[in-house]
Amino acid sequence: MGMRFGDVMRTLSREAPILLAGPTASGKSALALELAARDGRVIVNADALQVHQPWRILTARPTAADEAALPHVLYGHIARGQTYSVGHWLREVAGLLAQPVVIVGGTGLYFAALTEGLAEIPPIPGDVRAEAEALRASCGPAALLAGLDAATAARIDTANPMRVQRAWEVLRATGRGLADWQAQTGAPLLPPGQAQAMVLRPDPGWLDARIARRFTAMLADGALDEVRAVRQVWQPDQPWARAIGAADLMAHLQGDTDLDTAIASAVLSSRRYAKRQRTWGRSRQTGWRGVALP
Repeated sequence: MGMRFGDVMRTLSREAPILLAGPTASGKSALALELAARDGRVIVNADALQVHQPWRILTARPTAADEAALPHVLYGHIARGQTYSVGHWLREVAGLLAQPVVIVGGTGLYFAALTEGLAEIPPIPGDVRAEAEALRASCGPAALLAGLDAATAARIDTANPMRVQRAWEVLRATGRGLADWQAQTGAPLLPPGQAQAMVLRPDPGWLDARIARRFTAMLADGALDEVRAVRQVWQPDQPWARAIGAADLMAHLQGDTDLDTAIASAVLSSRRYAKRQRTWGRSRQTGWRGVALP
């Protein structure tokens, strides 16, 4: 399964960059705080949901007190409607690596780009994106998946509709499959040998229980108010609106479902997301040091 965190921590360098990955609700932020306090590190966000400004509670961003106690960067810095991609994130991280860092998050694509390199794919024209969104809305993600080249379809997470749409857009806009672009990826910003990489591997039952408890805590902390604050500008297909649980709570606020149903749906979505993250960790982070939880 893997070593325990306390055993791993005693072996970690105090200077080399540390990468800390794992599924949602597995306790990554608390471990990052421990490492930052020990070594004087800057905590760098590698979670695509936590970059968006509207959601501190719903995406479990570090608390304001934690951010005041130790330096945190790339959290909540993207305004609603602002374009942001893995390429943007990678360019921001490049300017942070001259100091000790712990890069922490659950977005496997960010870590892959950092340690394996990122294909320089041309920007997707707006009309192609609109065409993809219209096709997904009318026929579902399966229609986009059916339009992919075989090599790309075999490589991407086909259960993630946004990954499928991105791959469809790349093929439509460039005439080349995403897998073809990725085959020509340049050198990585941070090769694995230059960092100490860890992936948390929690017991699924333990994690499922934590996810349910955490969502209850989010509600107590004001998650419903966070969603209510964006009700007048709600755009469910926009990247900023994809925080897990946001659509469920918005459905409740709009009178489409009761609160208990919304909560159950959000918890189920979180558990499915965690399962996808665990699958990514097993398949793409095989050279990383596994840390068993609890």
